[in-house]
Amino acid sequence: MTDPRIENLAQLARAGTPIVMVTAYDIVSARVAEAAGVDIVLVGDSAANVVLGYQSTREVSVDELITLARAARRGVKTPLLVCDLPFGTYEDSDEQAVATSRRFVREVGCEAVKIEGGGEIAQRARAVVAAGIPVMGHVGLLPQHLEPGAAARAQGRGVDEALDIARSALELEAAGCFSIVFEAVPAAVADAIVATLTVPTIGIGAGANTAGQVLVFHDLLGLSSGRHARFAKRYAELFEPMVAAVRQFAADVRARRYPAAEHTYPVDADQLAAILARLHGPR
Repeated sequence: MTDPRIENLAQLARAGTPIVMVTAYDIVSARVAEAAGVDIVLVGDSAANVVLGYQSTREVSVDELITLARAARRGVKTPLLVCDLPFGTYEDSDEQAVATSRRFVREVGCEAVKIEGGGEIAQRARAVVAAGIPVMGHVGLLPQHLEPGAAARAQGRGVDEALDIARSALELEAAGCFSIVFEAVPAAVADAIVATLTVPTIGIGAGANTAGQVLVFHDLLGLSSGRHARFAKRYAELFEPMVAAVRQFAADVRARRYPAAEHTYPVDADQLAAILARLHGPR
């Protein structure tokens, strides 16, 4: 039976109501997403970069992502929870893709998984869908295909690349994907491809005409560092206020301003006298 939230996404897309998706990797980010009323929470392999400090999304393991996803699951109640399948855990065979997907559903309790690419990967998606697990596809820029440290660039600026993206998207739709992410694709190219699809599309650097939009939690809150993608709009700059707060704490500790009396617990005077007598009495 299809999760009603997946059906709701299709209804939103048909009605022209934009779908909102954001990443989350722990209980705090999950609760923020829940409270903000987003439609989809993605436990993305971007955790490799923004949480675990790896250079590439390729470096995160299934066990690491499952641990983060289980934490997010505890904070996500209303949105659809989707988990990325890490690099190297679904590409080799249908059996591998199904087994990894089942681990995420069983151990995390997510409603769907996400995979990158078309072609042979569309067959993997088909197998996972046939196993009863909803799949979100991903075309355009494929971070898992980048070598560690390699620069990301927009995809679909040339005829061959654009046709390859279109072909992959159609293959993923035919495989039964309930939604497809378009990443770093020129808006005009994305518009032309999206018009050929019937499933909801989620854009990240793919223009305004996809059915919805997604951003990485750390990017939109100004918590990530280094060079930022063109599409990564920062809605807040929280890193420096966090540094300032910790710096003030350090200063208060060193100046013995913290803890103050209001931060300590009292004890009854008679009980204290008895405690001190026992602690410092005859030995």
